[in-house]
Amino acid sequence: MDIQTIDQQYRQLQTQDQQVAQALQTLAGKLQSAAQGGDNSAREWLLDLREAALTIQAEQQQTTALLQAIHGMWQNQAQQAAANPVMAGFGGTPSGGAHPQQGGLMGALGGFLNSGFGRAIEMGAGFGIGDDLINSIL
Repeated sequence: MDIQTIDQQYRQLQTQDQQVAQALQTLAGKLQSAAQGGDNSAREWLLDLREAALTIQAEQQQTTALLQAIHGMWQNQAQQAAANPVMAGFGGTPSGGAHPQQGGLMGALGGFLNSGFGRAIEMGAGFGIGDDLINSIL
């Protein structure tokens, strides 16, 4: 998988996240209108929707933590490989010279870490069923 594919998949995930948030917001609006119109069941359903939104938010936070851990692992591997190519398991020669395959791997690591996805994850960018949406449900 190349860096462009990773970035593309990440953008698609962000788009889907926005669609989920919009769908929840739309449903919350309908339920709020019904509750204000006297539908007693709508208030209960609105509370259920809020609980579902909180569950989705927790899942998104865990996904973000996982992606940050993977990114951190790649950063550590890149730093270890740069400091000691033989010990890092990326090849190398006993004299400490770079193994021919190392350049390609280091380039791939650098490309991943500097990709849009890599930078977004490093900065803590995640997904967005946020507090604003959850608070607006009630």
